[in-house]
Amino acid sequence: MAKVTKQTYLYWYELMLRLRIFEERAGMLYGQQKIRGFCHLYIGQEAVAAGTMSALRKDDRMITAYRDHGLGIAKGITCNEAMAELFGKATGCTKGKGGSMHFFSKEHSFFGGHGIVGAQIGLGAGIAFADQYNGKDNVTICYFGDGAARQGILHETFNMAMTWKLPVIFVCENNGYAMGTSVGRTSNVTKIATLGEAYDMPSESVDAMKCDEVHEAVEKAAARARKGEGPTFLEMCTYRYKGHSMSDPQKYRTKEEVESYKKLDPIETTLDVILKKKYATQKEIDEIIARVEKEIDDCVTFAENSPYPDDDEFLKDIYVQEDYPFLTE
Repeated sequence: MAKVTKQTYLYWYELMLRLRIFEERAGMLYGQQKIRGFCHLYIGQEAVAAGTMSALRKDDRMITAYRDHGLGIAKGITCNEAMAELFGKATGCTKGKGGSMHFFSKEHSFFGGHGIVGAQIGLGAGIAFADQYNGKDNVTICYFGDGAARQGILHETFNMAMTWKLPVIFVCENNGYAMGTSVGRTSNVTKIATLGEAYDMPSESVDAMKCDEVHEAVEKAAARARKGEGPTFLEMCTYRYKGHSMSDPQKYRTKEEVESYKKLDPIETTLDVILKKKYATQKEIDEIIARVEKEIDDCVTFAENSPYPDDDEFLKDIYVQEDYPFLTE
């Protein structure tokens, strides 16, 4: 692994702080009914996004499920675009028509949050195949949850990806629960990384509460993919502090369990390293916090002041217009 520098630790800290404060504000605004529909928060899982981004190139591809705010912002979607999308505004990253579950950015090679459980697994392989076919050396990283790991599409895709040596990294963000069902109740196989062994796919479990562990695993998998050696399967063992969605009463786990994981909080442990190694003073940390808090305040103002989509946007971005002339009649 390349040496993790002072700049990397500061990058991880600021990015994770941005994702955390953004999600906390989104949760508050949802309670005020300024954000409607479904809303799945990324709080607790920020180290996955931070460690991934420091290990990949800017032009590498990313696709994920519906818990997509954190990964989308990490990939380059601005907080303004993200919050406006949650508000359903025209200035959002999908023009206010996707909402929480369907972030997308062609500019940043972020191919979406997807609401159909496991559907993005096949799509991720397809994106990787396109790059391979076109002779590009990009890598696609494809995220899904521990519940989606039980879908049949995973096995079909793993088989094809290994047969064709596609440049894709499959990542299971194992936060312990598929909605409210624990991993142990869904399968006899609780170490999800072992699912890749049936296809001779290099696979490993990663402590995904630590940015450096995530970075090292993704960096190694990306190097394999770029050399034409095919896919890797990473089980990122993480935890979400909030419910599956905003309507989740969380009766399936104890408060003590949640608190035990908060002691491993990736933001706090990264900050500890920064302060112990004197990568930044407390004053500099306070400046980062103030800057990020202002960024989130500003993105809420931006979303509130942005317009809703015009009525003529209703059928746009659904069909290719020239193939359906009746849509313009």
